Amino acid sequence: MGGADELRADRETADGAEVGPSPAGGLLDVLGVAAIVIDAEGRIVLWSPQAEKLVGWSAHEALGQYAARLLVGDEHLPLVLRLFEQVMTTGQSWAGVFPVRRKDGTTRRLEFRNMRLLDDLGDFYALGLATDRETLRRVERDLALSVRLVDQSPIGLAVLGPDLRYVGVNAALVRIDGVGAEDHLGRTVGEVLPFIDSVRTEAAMRRVLETGVPVLDRQVVGRAPADPEHDHAWSVSMYRLDDVAGRPIGLAVSVVDVTDRYRATAEAERARDRLAVVADASVRIGTTLDLEQTARELADVAVPQLADVAAVDVLDTVLEGRPNRITSGAEVPAVFRALAVSAAYPTVAVDAADPPGELARYGADRLVTRCVRTAKPVREAHLDERALSCVARDRRAAELLAEAGVHSYLAVPLIARGEVLGALDLKRARNPMPFSDDDTLLACELAARAAVCIDNARLYRQQRETALTLQRSMLPEAPGDLTGLEVATRYQPAGPGSEVGGDWFDVIPLSDGRTALVVGDVMGSGINAATSMGRLRTATQTLSRLDLEPAGVLRHLDEISAGMDPSLATCVYAVYDPYRHRCRLCTAGHLPPVLVRRGREPVLLELPTAPPLGVGGIPFREVTVDLEPGDRLVLYTDGLIETREEDIDTRLEALLALLATLGDSGLEEACDRLLRELRQAGGDDDVALLMACPVPVR
Repeated sequence: MGGADELRADRETADGAEVGPSPAGGLLDVLGVAAIVIDAEGRIVLWSPQAEKLVGWSAHEALGQYAARLLVGDEHLPLVLRLFEQVMTTGQSWAGVFPVRRKDGTTRRLEFRNMRLLDDLGDFYALGLATDRETLRRVERDLALSVRLVDQSPIGLAVLGPDLRYVGVNAALVRIDGVGAEDHLGRTVGEVLPFIDSVRTEAAMRRVLETGVPVLDRQVVGRAPADPEHDHAWSVSMYRLDDVAGRPIGLAVSVVDVTDRYRATAEAERARDRLAVVADASVRIGTTLDLEQTARELADVAVPQLADVAAVDVLDTVLEGRPNRITSGAEVPAVFRALAVSAAYPTVAVDAADPPGELARYGADRLVTRCVRTAKPVREAHLDERALSCVARDRRAAELLAEAGVHSYLAVPLIARGEVLGALDLKRARNPMPFSDDDTLLACELAARAAVCIDNARLYRQQRETALTLQRSMLPEAPGDLTGLEVATRYQPAGPGSEVGGDWFDVIPLSDGRTALVVGDVMGSGINAATSMGRLRTATQTLSRLDLEPAGVLRHLDEISAGMDPSLATCVYAVYDPYRHRCRLCTAGHLPPVLVRRGREPVLLELPTAPPLGVGGIPFREVTVDLEPGDRLVLYTDGLIETREEDIDTRLEALLALLATLGDSGLEEACDRLLRELRQAGGDDDVALLMACPVPVR
């Protein structure tokens, strides 16, 4: 009676924290820590189920055996015996990586922690705790990457527990809130930020926690301790966090300060006479997320409406993501990177501007330096010789400006999300009117709008580089020696104007000399797609080593994909047996592989039709093809062949035609030619490519 209630009671402590048994799926289950106990004579007396999974020997087979003879190769036997004696005689523990011989004869590197135990009879035993070295390193790398991304992110990030109380915040959120990190912990949003509508915010958080549906770009307006006298606006996104078993463990919240954009919108509503120009700029600026293109659009909009010559310069520290010392108030020089120059007509004043792409250093006495340092417009209605020297970078540039007839100057800061990015530099020569207060207001309005686009492009570039780094870190290294198989692989990210996608490949050595070949494509792009790709790749590696049929692997991946965001992915999975010269393949909505037999025309393999992973409920079927030495199997993602100008059938024919011309060229050279001749320059999709060729088994 009351067993379930007693269990629930056992799981609650005085402070409300859960204790006691929990379902499988935690970090310890991921690591699969094995426990082995050895008596003083070196015999195995205890053998955990995890030990059987790691090395293959069952408890029945292992118990009573001499551990060194069972698990260690002859070449390592003296070292193991010496370490065992050291642990048993001195009581000093030992930790490190050691190769262990598995039941199937292969060797696996395990991370060990060994220590001496004493029982109630005074007898000594050795306890060994072990886990797979690669699994441990992967967890360590993932954790290190996550910590670094959070700590260095310019976006405010917080993690809240299931009770909607803060458990962690990054430095960016501390700056946004004006509340110390320690003062966040254990408190609710309403307790930390009493000036905002915490009731609605926490209600939205509860919905995300209950449903798992994220809230994106929710605008919150209020006041924060960092600036209690003025309203601020933030763009808030909320995501549910699940553990490896899919159980909700809290919320992740990202916060971006959009106060400048919020105030700019309010000002635009009060100044309808300037709205037409600003609206035109909003259409023409920010058509892409390319930083240089966005800057050129801003410069082009500024002429001739505002100036005869316009330049856009961004602080180099902003582009590099380093602290911006120029806005600290100190009299320090400013280092700019020129992004764009535009003129209403041909003029030597363009030669006086900094060439786009180059760095320029301006002293503290220069007007543009004062502009970015004070974050305020700087206007010289009438330029004399002294003032020209404070505008130009050097004497020669000042002479060119004088020659061009430049007589009035205006610099307005580019400010987005509370940060000075750089300056919009405006000059008049043919226009006889000096810059006025109204011009300054319009320039500031234009710069405020454009700065958001420039900052979006800057943040997009950083995010793209982060996603690319994440993507590349999750892709496998070059495969080692494979039994009876030569493999070449390639991965190319999308062009600079596109987000990184979720394409991946993998080459997984299996038992009995077989090799699994995988190519897949997560639908979507950005960090989410790269993260989903990493999860699918990890799952594929795990499932592959369970000796499942290809269709069984895809069936499990289909179930896993359903809980991811994005949830759809295509995949082709193949297992090659070098002794039977057979390859078993199965596909999930992926483009057909190509089989190239020596002396024959390349053909598309006809695999049973199946939907992408994540659709659910549809069976997968596999086929078996003979694959002899000299044959080639080509797996690829759609980024290799798809274009906007030609249909997919035409592009597949082009792929086959090109493969027919490769002859006996090496796999590496063949991969390079496929990418060079089929993929469009600056393609907007990732490419994963894998070519495999059987070779005689040595």
